[in-house]
Amino acid sequence: MKIVDVILSKSYTGFYFDDQKAIKEGATLDGFRYVGEPKTPGFQSIRIPGEAISIQLVLEDGLVATGDCAAVQYSGAGGRDPLFLADDFIPFIEKELVPLLKGEDVSNFKSLAEKYDKLEINGKRLHTAIRYGITQALLKATSLVKRKTMAEVVREEYGITDTKYEEVAVFSQSGDDRYLNADKMIIKQVDVLPHALINHVETKLGKNGEILREYIKYLKNRILDIRASEDYNPVIQVDVYGTIGMIFDNDSRKIVDYLKELASVASPFKLRVEGPVDAGSREATMQSLKEITALIDAENVGVEIVADEWCNTLEDVKYFADNKAGHILQIKTPDLGGVNNVVEAIMYCNEKGIGAYCGGTCNETSISCEVTTNIAIGAKASQILAKPGMGVDEAIMIVRNEMNRVLALANRR
Repeated sequence: MKIVDVILSKSYTGFYFDDQKAIKEGATLDGFRYVGEPKTPGFQSIRIPGEAISIQLVLEDGLVATGDCAAVQYSGAGGRDPLFLADDFIPFIEKELVPLLKGEDVSNFKSLAEKYDKLEINGKRLHTAIRYGITQALLKATSLVKRKTMAEVVREEYGITDTKYEEVAVFSQSGDDRYLNADKMIIKQVDVLPHALINHVETKLGKNGEILREYIKYLKNRILDIRASEDYNPVIQVDVYGTIGMIFDNDSRKIVDYLKELASVASPFKLRVEGPVDAGSREATMQSLKEITALIDAENVGVEIVADEWCNTLEDVKYFADNKAGHILQIKTPDLGGVNNVVEAIMYCNEKGIGAYCGGTCNETSISCEVTTNIAIGAKASQILAKPGMGVDEAIMIVRNEMNRVLALANRR
């Protein structure tokens, strides 16, 4: 089955692009906007509306497969590709990629996805967002041709022989409203919560970590107070964007001692801390997380480290996994480019005994989230992010509903 036409349109994401560097350097919230000067190239203000590009592949039989080119909230930070705006990239796709896509046979996903993921135009690889969207559409197209779910296509083409399709733990993110949104998560019995967006030392972490310590205490007590059943025991996971490293000068010993305090406060619930350090480069961040993880394991500290910043590409994921730089690695799906890389990253983590967190960003679309939900199920991730947006309910709805549909259909077969 061949592609006969490619249709592009501007789309909008479930959140915004935020200038992470400006936020870390002290930008303040004024209502829903940030006040201050942008620090990252491409940003005209610190917070701008999120954009995507929808790619619709029209097949010979008239069926249409859609993928969305989307980039993370903190574009241009942590070694990522620059800001992705639709009006800048639609002309490029029209000129350079549409002629190549027309006539492609979509009967096999893996080989075609690898072709476009590795494609170079004028000596440069495509922006990660473009690779992300094209390969989503190709996976959907192959699933239409094969009359199977995308999760089943993943298992078939990547040699995953398990015939049972199981739920993947869902991790919900609160955004700045870390209290009201946490209530929503507890009521809906989310597996992992609340993310909490701890991205500023003075207002969210505390100069000695006291604000985060009190927040985790509050969250633990809130779960105990309002949960519907004692059988509901979620994992507490907070993303701190390197701020713990900032207050302890990336001293691994001091960081682990502080994490011990947090784990004690979180008990009886399991605690995960995402991105405790951002040392400014891939190598330095990896080495720091490796040291912290080793100390935690040696001292049997009741906390798990989740690697995020600088663990962006498939090669990065393998590098962090090989060095045990974290107990769980976030596979930040848009950052990997082609979704074929997401499949391989999950499989590699599983082989190495490292948790595979099929993540992403609040700044995606319903289309990209449904595709990556299929991939998380097919490749057997240990955790998936509820996305897009920061409203909690909508993201849980999109991911859980797609998951339940796929499980019901694939297991029935």
